[in-house]
Amino acid sequence: MYAEIIKIGNSRGLRIPKAFLKQSNIKNTVQLTVKDHSLIITPYEEVRSGWEDSFKLMAENEDDVLLDMVNIEYSWDEEEWIW
Repeated sequence: MYAEIIKIGNSRGLRIPKAFLKQSNIKNTVQLTVKDHSLIITPYEEVRSGWEDSFKLMAENEDDVLLDMVNIEYSWDEEEWIW
């Protein structure tokens, strides 16, 4: 399929058919990359999506303690290391 680049203000735009958007799972935001003289358009996914709910659940379960604050001892901590 060929598409024409159109003028949008001082920029240029590309109309992407609905079927292409659906197949590529593109919603509202995309990531643009240029590689080997080609424009690559990929769906943008929020990396930390859902983290806030996970943190709330951790706090409710009292599982939000920093590991540095927990006194964990290992036998190899007491032994002399040989390099």
